[in-house]
Amino acid sequence: MEFTQPIYFLLLLLLIPYVIWYVQFRNSGKRKMEASVTFSDAFAYRRAPMSMRVRFIHLPMVMRCLAFALIVMAMARPQTYNAWDERTVEGIDIMLAMDVSTSMLAEDLTPNRIEAAKQVAAEFVQDRPNDNIGLTVFAGEAFTQCPMTTDHASLLNLLRNVRTDIAAQGLISDGTAIGMGLANAVSRLKGAKAKSRVVILLTDGSNNMGDISPMTAAQIAKSLGIRVYTIGVGTNKVARYPMPVAGGVQYVNIPVEIDTKTLRSIAAVSDGHFYRATNTKELRRIYKDIDKLEKSRLNVKKFSKRYEAYQPFALAALLILVFEILLRLTVLRRN
Repeated sequence: MEFTQPIYFLLLLLLIPYVIWYVQFRNSGKRKMEASVTFSDAFAYRRAPMSMRVRFIHLPMVMRCLAFALIVMAMARPQTYNAWDERTVEGIDIMLAMDVSTSMLAEDLTPNRIEAAKQVAAEFVQDRPNDNIGLTVFAGEAFTQCPMTTDHASLLNLLRNVRTDIAAQGLISDGTAIGMGLANAVSRLKGAKAKSRVVILLTDGSNNMGDISPMTAAQIAKSLGIRVYTIGVGTNKVARYPMPVAGGVQYVNIPVEIDTKTLRSIAAVSDGHFYRATNTKELRRIYKDIDKLEKSRLNVKKFSKRYEAYQPFALAALLILVFEILLRLTVLRRN
């Protein structure tokens, strides 16, 4: 917190003459105006108990001084500090490239491939709070769902909104464009400054769409020093798939066609690693293995907003003044 008008603190000097006047007034003038009784000897009253009224006789003066000080602090305009806060943390730059083709609705993982992939990816993001992480999704085309960020709350919110029906609704072409998804993720890491830059590519099929081949995208990643970890998700034979039919859904078994050869080649070219996940438990283990990546220094900037903070001081001063007035009119009232 800072005060934008500190010159008002000079008004606190007025408390000095006020305290001096109060002491002198108590010792001289006011006593002369009050009724008094003269005793020849006050020894008998020396051990007499002091009443609460006498104990707190100076409390109103103290409360007036405190209220005045709080009013001065409010006038000095206290505000929160508004600036970019820059700090250095340990982390790496990561782009998640996730297949969202309609085949990701297959239920060989619990509850299905896409939901299992989202859940495990979310756990991975939460376990790496200092990393710059972004998200690319692809089917027959690819686009960036979230650019690299350390604002993981926003990233997780966008990750939860990933759906496979964007292809079914015609928003992008259905299919599996692995090369396009990888190229999109690599383009986001191209200007990154971290020592370690990684793409984690998850798919359940083989490349059948797109203008860029998977190996071309892998060569680009290698030239930029970006490692690619590829994950083939799905069982080894057939998978239970919800096929939309008139008035409902009919489950059918579809063959699992993962191009493991291409995924292995992508990982090998870029010095990454290929993984195979046939169930949710294996997928979670794979992400834990990737979680052991080396880390490098990153500069992180956070913005704190400025706002006026005089209200607590003004409210406290008002309450103290009201309480002081009530004391003078009741318990400490002079007849």
